[in-house]
Amino acid sequence: MYLGLALAPWMVMYALSTLAMNHRALFTATYGSGPVPFAIEREMTYDGVFPEGADVKRVSSQILASLGLDGAHNASQRNDGTIVINRNDLISPRRVTFTPSTRRLVVERLTFRPNAFLERFHRRRGYATGYSLDTTWAVTVDLAIAGMIFWALSGLWMWWEMKVTRGLGAAALLAGAGLFALFLLMI
Repeated sequence: MYLGLALAPWMVMYALSTLAMNHRALFTATYGSGPVPFAIEREMTYDGVFPEGADVKRVSSQILASLGLDGAHNASQRNDGTIVINRNDLISPRRVTFTPSTRRLVVERLTFRPNAFLERFHRRRGYATGYSLDTTWAVTVDLAIAGMIFWALSGLWMWWEMKVTRGLGAAALLAGAGLFALFLLMI
């Protein structure tokens, strides 16, 4: 019971996010198709100085730190030298575009949409980012997974120990395994 109470937020989040992914057409009808748009949050001239020969990773980290947006991100450099930084954030992801030739910096925030938010929640990853908060999130998700495995195994054990439920439990187990196998083979 206590494990269930502790893991309730994760179970609700995974249930809602999966529901949003399964019913994508409903959100498309509401918001339209295509990617979620960005809205300009601010534009400025960036006067920071980068170390000699700094790579894109170093430049993007410095820009984000100076904007107060330090955190998990990825960055790429276009052929014209423009650096595009995608700052991963659960609630409001941002795209930061820096043009070195003009020192122009544009910060855009992803428009909030419930389905996109829930999908980001569902797909959140943490171990590879190097940020402790992301790693902590990944550990809690691993604990939720361990809890689900424990629930399944303890349910099997309780079913086996309660002799009066063996017949009905066996039918439920076979039905679930059969349905799972059917989906696995047919999809």
